[in-house]
Amino acid sequence: MARTRTIDRTAMLEAAQRVVARDGATRLTLDAVAAEAGISKASVLYDYKTKQALIKAVIEHLSAAEVARLHAFIEKEGDKPNAAILGLIAAAESDETAFHRNVALDLAVALNQHNDLRCAIQESIGSFIEAIQASSTYPRRGTVAFLAVEGLKLIESFGLYEWPPGERAQILEDIRALLRPETPNEMQDLAL
Repeated sequence: MARTRTIDRTAMLEAAQRVVARDGATRLTLDAVAAEAGISKASVLYDYKTKQALIKAVIEHLSAAEVARLHAFIEKEGDKPNAAILGLIAAAESDETAFHRNVALDLAVALNQHNDLRCAIQESIGSFIEAIQASSTYPRRGTVAFLAVEGLKLIESFGLYEWPPGERAQILEDIRALLRPETPNEMQDLAL
């Protein structure tokens, strides 16, 4: 009779995320994950035969968690106009993802080696853009707002600039203002 598995794959992936956050992606090894998780290297090898398989699993885990988190914010907006982009702006206002974003950025280089992962992320982004365009009163404004939010997150992810909290909140409010029908005339060219 086979022994029941007691090692949780999610716990292993979370250990891998902690290794990347602490030591960087270049130091992510099967040994480091085993030590961080408090398990044997053989246990890590059982699920992830190579470092690349482990990186792929971590990226998939982070991506699935982020998509679920974003959908939860969108669902909170209900059926009101602009629900998809308002949900994404609300998600950007939360601090919940700083750790995951930094880990994902360190692992982003791995996307170049995994076309299937890149395709999955492209599909995910495409579905958010479609939802934004379908739910927005002004689809182009919704798309511009999405690009602005993603640009803000990308600049922060690369550590290029960190806005003071009050200024960051105002930027997100300005992005949200793009969606209002009473937006000043200089934004009217986006109303198409």
